[in-house]
Amino acid sequence: MFSRRRATMAKLDEIAGQRAHRPDYQLVLFIGLLMLVGLVIMYAIGPQRANVMNSVHGTDFYSDTYFAVKQVVSLALAIVAFIIMARVPFAWWKKHALKVLLAGLGACTLLFIVGNVANGMLKMDTFATNTLGAYRWFSLGSFGSFQPAEILKMGVLLYFATFLGARAQQGLLNNLEKTIVPVVSIAALALLFVVVIQKDMGTGIALGGIITSIFMVSGIDKKIGIKLLIAVLALGLLAIVGTDHRRERLMTFLNGDDHSVSADDNSYHIRNAMIAIGTGGLFGRGIGNSIQATGYLPEAINDSVFAILGEMFGLVGVCIILGIFTALLMRLLKITDRLPDMSMRLVVAGVFGWLAAHVVLNVASMIGVIPLTGITLPLLSFGGTSMLFITGAMGLAFQLSKYTSHKAVLTQEAAHENLSSRRGIGRTRVAGRRAF
Repeated sequence: MFSRRRATMAKLDEIAGQRAHRPDYQLVLFIGLLMLVGLVIMYAIGPQRANVMNSVHGTDFYSDTYFAVKQVVSLALAIVAFIIMARVPFAWWKKHALKVLLAGLGACTLLFIVGNVANGMLKMDTFATNTLGAYRWFSLGSFGSFQPAEILKMGVLLYFATFLGARAQQGLLNNLEKTIVPVVSIAALALLFVVVIQKDMGTGIALGGIITSIFMVSGIDKKIGIKLLIAVLALGLLAIVGTDHRRERLMTFLNGDDHSVSADDNSYHIRNAMIAIGTGGLFGRGIGNSIQATGYLPEAINDSVFAILGEMFGLVGVCIILGIFTALLMRLLKITDRLPDMSMRLVVAGVFGWLAAHVVLNVASMIGVIPLTGITLPLLSFGGTSMLFITGAMGLAFQLSKYTSHKAVLTQEAAHENLSSRRGIGRTRVAGRRAF
């Protein structure tokens, strides 16, 4: 078994064109800092959240430490996922990328069947959870819930990076029949499950962030990319105006501070989020002194955790936290720029898009820059499947950071292309002058 593992690692070195070196431990540092902040927040507002839940359900099931303990368990599982993804050779993930994608599509299909057929048509009590008339999670009882769309994200990340990386090496990246049609079809199917069937626009945009980042780094023709982007934006607009709750959120956003919509749930949510951020001032109210977490702000430990951060730590605190996220994203970009293997490069680019989409959407919706979008703030929001998979994805990026070169590969390629276009491919300066 050990000899097989050594052979696999040797093969990985050969594919990457680089000998393994010390990985980028700054990724671990930034991830650890964010996890620590998230744990502090859960410990601080856990008792308040427990009181709210006990009042809503008329029970004393939720203890003061319930949410903090659950967060510790989620963090432990996320760390295990990080280690697994960092230790299992990329060659193995590359080989089984299609299986992961099919597992994600299969899980989403199972959720649709269990929810809409068993629950909806047959009126059976199953483990599928209904939200806004759609099924997004499998309920696991006291263990929480599981969102199949997260497996789909990982599958799209691995498969698209592997597939487009291979097509780039074959010189078929812009081939309509062999490359563009297959990837667009898979992307459309994945977005159909998430955005239309599960009615989860936030997760759909995050999935789109993964795909867009991979496309941009792959070197796909700009004309093709622009056409695809226009098509996606048009379909996204159609998905918004064609769904009641999305239309309501858009109208709430466009109305701004119009008090005529004050009774609207979405207006209530964003108004209290901005109150939380505003009352935090410059340095915040202090850890454990949140008022909005006592029941005023919906989803205080999940989608709205950034507003609670603003209330507790103030402008200075949230700027530091956003600075850590920015540093983490910049490290991912640096790793992407220095990976010589195309598939590896596309994986890390996809991880960047995944993380960036979550951070930008969550923060922008909490400060009222975009319509309210239900999406978690990575490593800070309360536990769950999202933390498990996004931490695992960063574990894979950490593994690939061992195979970076000392110089920026993308910069070298761009310089080479510019030089080739001036000289004529395969010609010397002298030959170029003679041709002129």
